[in-house]
Amino acid sequence: MKQKQYKFLFLIPFLVFSQACKKNTEPIQVTTDNFHQSVDKVIEIMVHDIFSPPVASRVFAYPNIAAYEIIAQNDSTYNSLSDQIQHFEGIPKAQKKVNYPLAALIAHIDLSKELIFSEQKMDEYRDSLYSVWNAKNEKEFEDAKEYGLKVSEYVSNWMNKDNYAQTRTMSKYVVDSDIESRWQPTPPSYMDGLEPHWNKIRTFVLDSAAQFKPVPPPAFSMDKGSDFYKELKEVYDISLQLDEEGDSSKKIEIAQFWDCNPYVSVTRGHLMFAIKKITPGAHWIGIVKIATKKSQSDFNETIYAYTKTSIAIADAFISCWDEKYRSNLVRPETLINKYFNDEWKPILQTPPFPEYTSGHSVVSGAASTVLTSIFGDDFNFKDDTETPYGLPIRSFPSFKAAADEAAISRMYGGIHYRAAVEIGVGQGRKVGDLVVENLKMMN
Repeated sequence: MKQKQYKFLFLIPFLVFSQACKKNTEPIQVTTDNFHQSVDKVIEIMVHDIFSPPVASRVFAYPNIAAYEIIAQNDSTYNSLSDQIQHFEGIPKAQKKVNYPLAALIAHIDLSKELIFSEQKMDEYRDSLYSVWNAKNEKEFEDAKEYGLKVSEYVSNWMNKDNYAQTRTMSKYVVDSDIESRWQPTPPSYMDGLEPHWNKIRTFVLDSAAQFKPVPPPAFSMDKGSDFYKELKEVYDISLQLDEEGDSSKKIEIAQFWDCNPYVSVTRGHLMFAIKKITPGAHWIGIVKIATKKSQSDFNETIYAYTKTSIAIADAFISCWDEKYRSNLVRPETLINKYFNDEWKPILQTPPFPEYTSGHSVVSGAASTVLTSIFGDDFNFKDDTETPYGLPIRSFPSFKAAADEAAISRMYGGIHYRAAVEIGVGQGRKVGDLVVENLKMMN
């Protein structure tokens, strides 16, 4: 009996060692949910850090491209973006067999960390995943990590040549208060003009920031018969009709749903604080998540959708900001306060940059066009992107319908004239069409 016990005791360390070895060779499975969670973590940190809409678009694009390029190395369905986008020559190939989805996710996390401010938050998220992967299969994890970080560094070096760093040192926007038609800072914070040099950022697919230069806005005139005056009066009249009942309440709901202002200043007595929310680009990145989950896209299809859409969003912001500081048009709030009602406030807080064209309209036009090319004209979906901010779910019969609503929401909100939203969404669709036509990402 004792001899049998001794044999059993001898086997215990062997069994523990065998289980440990078995555990450490378990294949690492990376799912679409893992990638969605990485994108969500980036959005969460960007909201905390308060990224402006144009800068946020850059934060989305480069990490998605790094992940996409890795999966394209191992899946012949997808084509590298090498030589398809500006000055990009493609990533180095893996020198050994690697877990490509794992490497793609690692590259996405690593490059995202470089682009946000609160690095510690990304470190904590990354380290929690690293410990799980390392426990499952140390060698597979280390090989994928080595390649993922190599690609991240390569894309980072390319990214850092896009003129972003140079624009950080350029002059601030200079307000010309002597010319009434030009943009003036608006209440309550009277912030400086945001990103006046964004048109100098290197584009992805556009041949230049001005490739889709829109027609000029209606000529400034406070003559009651002029087109400009009529558009200004229309914004004011809509605001007077808004109440909490019927069709008006729907317009208020639409305006609030598409607000997407990352920094809303609130003043109460002597106290001023900020309400933080997602940017317009982040809202559409959220719609990518909704669409890929509804269509049950696999891991590679999901990265493809994120990447193509984020490229369109990034170029849309460059195109839009190029026009904003060219036309340099005054916001409705400034003129309504001066000519109609000095106590008037729009439903939405006026953001700190010129009026024409509407940024949300341009970005929505671009993103919706790309998503339509991927998922189809009649892809209906329930948009729950804004539920974390206390807003209800809205349903849309198509991406185009969502973009049209996003555009008109800016008029309902009192921050844009009609031309800015109608011309803006068309400008964005031209950007989207160019991305669809020029990027041959799938065979």
